[in-house]
Amino acid sequence: MSDSTKDVTVVHVMRHGEVANPDGVLYGRLPGYHLSELGRQMAERVAEHLASRDVTYVCASPLERAQETATPIAKAHGLDLDTDERLIEAENVFQGKTFGVGDGALRNPDNWKHLVNPFRPSWGEPYVDQVVRMMGALNAAKDRARGHEAVLVSHQLPIWIVRSYVERRRLWHDPRKRQCTLASLTTFTYLGDKIVSVGYSEPAIDLVPAHLRAGAKPQKGKGTAQGKAFGA
Repeated sequence: MSDSTKDVTVVHVMRHGEVANPDGVLYGRLPGYHLSELGRQMAERVAEHLASRDVTYVCASPLERAQETATPIAKAHGLDLDTDERLIEAENVFQGKTFGVGDGALRNPDNWKHLVNPFRPSWGEPYVDQVVRMMGALNAAKDRARGHEAVLVSHQLPIWIVRSYVERRRLWHDPRKRQCTLASLTTFTYLGDKIVSVGYSEPAIDLVPAHLRAGAKPQKGKGTAQGKAFGA
């Protein structure tokens, strides 16, 4: 029997692919938002990228876009897809609204009460709560795939927050500087039960529109900034 304290386990946390969202709605945890055709291509690309890896466990957020992203990965390895509620998108009071650059949302007094504290943040699920649930999901995946690799599919903000926690950065941040592009992989390597490194890769970057890549400037128009500011 192996010494589990020396096992190397790799947990890849993937952001889902592009979503069909022509109205630019901040969809958050709303049901009914599925991958676009381009998003499905991104999912297939990452499945191909991971096909030769020693993946023994695949799990996703319960939201459709995450389930649809994870499905080809699980299929490529002959695995059943598991679901973990802890991987879900961050809760957000602006869910269901358009909240882009130039649409007037920031000038609406009804929204001001939700924007008073970016450190918590006041518009949604506290960053600390996201850390707790995401670390729980990572550790559960590590236990399920011990000595092998796991893939979890989640959402931009929770992924970035748990990475920031592991890398000992402050949790509040400039949303424009998140390194978590659509269909990207944030990879946590465990030695035993301890995370010893964090990596980042973008296997489908050539499929990601330039304005949706990390560091891109928000475009003026309804809903165009929602993925940057509040997660997606």
